[in-house]
Amino acid sequence: MSKPDGPGFVRRVTGKLGRAPEPQVDEDLWASIQLARHAERPYTLDYINRICSDFEEMHGDRLFGDDPAMVAGFGRFNGRPVAIVGQQKGRDTNERTYRNFGMASPEGYRKSMRVMEIANRLGIPVITLIDTPGAFPGASAEERGQGGAISRSMQLMWRLDVPVIAVVIGEGSSGGALGLGIADKVLMLENSTYSVISPEGASAILWRDASQAKQAAQAFKPTAANCYRWGVADAVVPEPAGGAHTDYDQAAAILGQYLERTLVELEALTPAERRTARRDRFRRLGPLRDPENGMAMVSGRDTPPPG
Repeated sequence: MSKPDGPGFVRRVTGKLGRAPEPQVDEDLWASIQLARHAERPYTLDYINRICSDFEEMHGDRLFGDDPAMVAGFGRFNGRPVAIVGQQKGRDTNERTYRNFGMASPEGYRKSMRVMEIANRLGIPVITLIDTPGAFPGASAEERGQGGAISRSMQLMWRLDVPVIAVVIGEGSSGGALGLGIADKVLMLENSTYSVISPEGASAILWRDASQAKQAAQAFKPTAANCYRWGVADAVVPEPAGGAHTDYDQAAAILGQYLERTLVELEALTPAERRTARRDRFRRLGPLRDPENGMAMVSGRDTPPPG
């Protein structure tokens, strides 16, 4: 077999690639991603104010300072005490700057861990509300141990004895989302997204051009329906017609119903049963294949999420 003839071979291959048809983009998928990022979408505090009473927010990590991008505290949900942790984006320019667009720094994750540890000692369920484009990637955050803070948060959540529910309420991207995502049950709002990277980030890596975000999103399909189908999400929470931003009260009421049903289910288990099921849940994720016959060992759901 002759060797490729250098530049001529490259030109022929490049020409063929250039003539390849453009992949079809699912506009409904992209519309759902845009709804997850909608500027008027309800954020963590909007849900807390509607589903919780007597909420008391905690501040500071007892090491560096307070991170406004992360909200953490205790309140009452349907009469029972709960701990709630979640990223908070901002509405206007000033608040977005103050909240750092929902991108938490290490002190934010240390604050959330402090609340979760208190909840575990007191036997209080933990609810996390995920809504972030990712953890803050700045040099200052890296200097203060961003990656270590996220990994320790995940490690702590594996060990919690109390019921843990994670809810993706908007944009759940990268390790910043996964740092609050280790839970007994993962719920996703109908128009939320959950992925290892944002479409723009994937586009910049693969094509060195963020404008190919639609094509990147088409490849990994981060929508709630797909996450449910693959077993990443345990339930898809319906939103009001047009999206959660059209009716905050109704969106919160529907979420509250799902949270109540899930908490009752989890509270019926012992701490040991919850920890075991939690670990088993995440071990089942991923395209694991039998090396003997190549058949899938773990298959996703073939049915769409319940309405």
